[in-house]
Amino acid sequence: MGERGRRSVGLGLILASLAGTLALGYLVKHPCVSGDWSDERQYARYCYSDIVPLLHTEQLSGGRLPYLDPCAPTDGGVCDEYPVLSMYAMRLAAWMSKGTAGFYHANMAILTLAAVAAVACLYLGVGRRALYLALAPSLLLYAYFNWDLIPVALTAGAALAYLRRRDVWAGALLGLGAATKLYPALFVVPFVAGRLRGREPDRAIHLAWAAAGTWLAVNLPFMIWGTRGWWEFFAFSSRRATNWDSLWYVACERLTDQTCGDVQAVNAASFVLYLGLVTLVWWAKASRDPGFARWTLGFPVLVLFLLTNKVYSPQYSLWLVPWFALALPDVRLFVAFELSDLAVFLSEFSWFASFGVSGGVSYGTFQVALLLRAAVLTACVVAWYLRRGEVRALEPVPARALAADGAPA
Repeated sequence: MGERGRRSVGLGLILASLAGTLALGYLVKHPCVSGDWSDERQYARYCYSDIVPLLHTEQLSGGRLPYLDPCAPTDGGVCDEYPVLSMYAMRLAAWMSKGTAGFYHANMAILTLAAVAAVACLYLGVGRRALYLALAPSLLLYAYFNWDLIPVALTAGAALAYLRRRDVWAGALLGLGAATKLYPALFVVPFVAGRLRGREPDRAIHLAWAAAGTWLAVNLPFMIWGTRGWWEFFAFSSRRATNWDSLWYVACERLTDQTCGDVQAVNAASFVLYLGLVTLVWWAKASRDPGFARWTLGFPVLVLFLLTNKVYSPQYSLWLVPWFALALPDVRLFVAFELSDLAVFLSEFSWFASFGVSGGVSYGTFQVALLLRAAVLTACVVAWYLRRGEVRALEPVPARALAADGAPA
């Protein structure tokens, strides 16, 4: 595709679309910004955001430094439960602001910059397909729900760097992403496999070492001087119960009429199932299309992680959106995913509301939505498996001959 065709939708229009989506997202969340949720508005009005309560839950109202300064004892609450860069994004926002509303708006500014960066990186990598993220209902719902736009932006930057053969930068951005939320670490293997497939072992090594070294550089000071606080994220993740938004919870509830009681057993089973499914999908794709671009494995690797994990928090869907633009640009499947995810969001918070005075749908309705979304995501993996020539369908910038793994030569 020529330069004119690739630029038929300009960056200005895409950023304007992004601004409209974020503005609507802010309006949805605005009723909850004050933190006064005594009327259960966070569920009844669908405006819940993790940002609002975490100012106090993470004990950031004063000058406490996450990990380095201990958390004050609470009645079972969790403190320092996020990775380093997420915690210090919160810390920065707390320093920049005053009160709950101020904290929310400071984080909103940080997350808006992350959204702009993510969309710009996608535009530079795949042109107008950046609209997948700029117009996504998932972005409207979850942009200001949690801090996930930061790793989304870092992952988009890593994908752009990879496509432009800036492997050290790609690895470093994945390392920073993993220091914010762990999931970007999943993409190191597909990216390294892509370079190995292209018979470029040196580039693969540079990428892997850049990812590991960057993550270690960010985490090491806290590992040494704030060990107990730093380790809390991993300890909390390990002991965290199976969430109602996971397929594990649905299976346990339906098969045993109880929740999944043995958390460690679920952890082990989830890990084994995930590795097995990723191996199977990789083998099947390579058997059908030996020359496929290995880096696009990032899409099924992420989908399978979400389907087999014991937790699928609402904002995790935001992780997937850039990968539709990068590896599965199918509008029909994207719309199907967004509609199913919207059904999950609405039924989940309506179910939460059913425990209060406002009333709402049953857990069975929420389960149907969860299973529908899982079916759509499974169909997306199948579509990725069946797809051929997906890399040459990309619109790399600059437009040059493609190397063995689909990155600009």
